[in-house]
Amino acid sequence: MRRVWCLSDSIYSPLARGSEANLSALLEGRSGIRRYEAGSFGAGEPFCASLFDRNCFDTSARPLFEQVLEACTRDAVSAAGIDASSPRVLFVLSTTKGDIERIGTAPSELPLCVPAMRLAAAFGNPNLPLVVSNACISGLAALLQAQRLLRSGRYDYAVVSGADVHSLFTISGFQSLKALSASPCRPFDASRDGMNLGDGAACIVLAASESVPAGAWELVCGAVRNDANHISGPSRTGEGSFNCLRSVLQACSKEELAMVSVHGTATRYNDEMESVALSRAGLSDLPVAAFKACFGHTMGAAGILESILCMHSLDAAVVPPTPGFSDLGVSFPVNVRPEPRAASGRAFVKMLSGFGGCNAAMLFRK
Repeated sequence: MRRVWCLSDSIYSPLARGSEANLSALLEGRSGIRRYEAGSFGAGEPFCASLFDRNCFDTSARPLFEQVLEACTRDAVSAAGIDASSPRVLFVLSTTKGDIERIGTAPSELPLCVPAMRLAAAFGNPNLPLVVSNACISGLAALLQAQRLLRSGRYDYAVVSGADVHSLFTISGFQSLKALSASPCRPFDASRDGMNLGDGAACIVLAASESVPAGAWELVCGAVRNDANHISGPSRTGEGSFNCLRSVLQACSKEELAMVSVHGTATRYNDEMESVALSRAGLSDLPVAAFKACFGHTMGAAGILESILCMHSLDAAVVPPTPGFSDLGVSFPVNVRPEPRAASGRAFVKMLSGFGGCNAAMLFRK
């Protein structure tokens, strides 16, 4: 079977442009989370989020979503040094809402195929791009689908890009669920009271070959499991998340793992569910990283962005911090810390969960 590995990557967030720059910001204790008062973006209540400064972008001719998506993708493709116009290259877009802010002004632009096709066309790629939109697990689902297609031999490279930018549509939607916090979120903390949203784009260029180059990160395996618990609430027993972990852990020993990157939204039920799933999988003592306290929930970009941060942090032999954490507020132990820690191990697991009871996990190995 052909093996799939990460050739290059890039992150474009309100904190910085570039994967290393974003990791440096995280390790230095900087955060993109800011407080926005009632009335901001038309929202009826105050909220905290990590958002691009709209004044820094000219959106008169092209939406912000497409601008950051293409910029991030160009950075990764340039670093990969591949010919993106080749028919052996597949473009994959992961997003939950796409250009949803144009719902009232340009409804014909809303289908998610529109920005995906424009992105592929910008690189002269002849293939029909693939769109993956499966709530908050979209990023990992996109990487998993790209891995399968590369293993099939249909393509040699896959450019997997994820992006979402927020507007009144998403902000008011999460506020209606009482899921947003008016203060910086605190994953797994006893005082957590909700999540923060985050703008962002991330891209990984994947390559397939019979062997993996020394020093490269390999996508070993992934799993998607839907427990169909509730339209917006996670399973109280962590069923889908645990089944994902059980599946990917068959491909490695616990001793190989340096950490687990959790979904970590800082909502009451998500963090509790993940503590249950980690405990059932025997991973309660493994170091945990939760990135949304720094970057917010980047939705369709989350699985890609957070996987990139894990790869670069472990390259630096560091388990990233979870800002804001103080006192554990879940039923089962979770090895989370507010400061960076030394890392040991050559593999990690990335977890995600989303509306409708969807769950995903992916194992990466150096």
